[in-house]
Amino acid sequence: MKQDPTRNAAYTVDCEDYVHVVEFNPFESGDSGNLIAYGGSNYVVVGMCTFQEEETDIEGIQYKTLRTFHHGVRVDGIAWSPETKLDSLPPVIKFCTSAADMKIRLFTSDLQDKNEYKVLEGHSDFINDLVFHPKEGQEIASVSDDHTCRIWNLEGKQTAHFLLHSPGMSVCWHPEETFKLMVAEKNGTIRFYDLMAQQAILSLQSEQTPLMSAHWCLKNTFKVGAVAGNDWIIWDITRSRWSAISENLFATTGYPGKMSSQFQIHHLGHAQLVSLCSPGCPGTHSVDQAGLELRNPPASASQVLGFQACATTPGSYILFLIVKDKNT
Repeated sequence: MKQDPTRNAAYTVDCEDYVHVVEFNPFESGDSGNLIAYGGSNYVVVGMCTFQEEETDIEGIQYKTLRTFHHGVRVDGIAWSPETKLDSLPPVIKFCTSAADMKIRLFTSDLQDKNEYKVLEGHSDFINDLVFHPKEGQEIASVSDDHTCRIWNLEGKQTAHFLLHSPGMSVCWHPEETFKLMVAEKNGTIRFYDLMAQQAILSLQSEQTPLMSAHWCLKNTFKVGAVAGNDWIIWDITRSRWSAISENLFATTGYPGKMSSQFQIHHLGHAQLVSLCSPGCPGTHSVDQAGLELRNPPASASQVLGFQACATTPGSYILFLIVKDKNT
């Protein structure tokens, strides 16, 4: 059988051992090339990739190893710091790793004499993902099989701790939304946390499980993608709407294509939700701590399409729900 030439690798780097993880630096490093790091059984290699589109005198792609870091244990994950700069004097290489011993290691190097690392301990099970604060780079977020999301400063102290309902699989910190953190769990739930209030403010749900990976689109903060079960799923968060009469209220109606009609109202000051379930949950309505109430939908309602809100008296709201009639 002939191999499809379009599937051939454009460039291959020979390695001395197995490679478990590879990560490009997503930040501007001050050099025309692209920093890349890959980790093996007991090492991390940092290198530079330069593509023909960036340097016209290069044919295809050029790779150069900058430094190899001894790690001592299998590398499971790598995250780059925005403090990494090659155009400074001396240059700064900074990244962190998650390892098979359930610890985080923070590496700092000037590619000359300074090669340091600090160990961050606290997780009690395998760490599945980690990420730096995308602006200042002074904090690290991590998620683990121990059902926690933890935020650390660079001294190794935990500054926040979120309990999850299942193993944390992915964590994203968006450069345009630095006060929010996206956490994806294996049970299919993706939550956005307000880091100032340290509570969840929005959730998405995959009907397929297990969820193995999720990402918050860098070019569009309203898009979230995930791999769950046999599906590749994309959510449009614009289907969540903030109240025009209260900055603390917003509501969601589920992701596009989902037929169940769950409708949720969130209040930033309260943990509980006001939720209106699909007609498959007859008689369901609930009241949250803010005293907001939703009553039963029409029996013929099959899908929530939208909603509007208006104020009656101070502190009181009326919500108008737009539903699809399954008989039409």
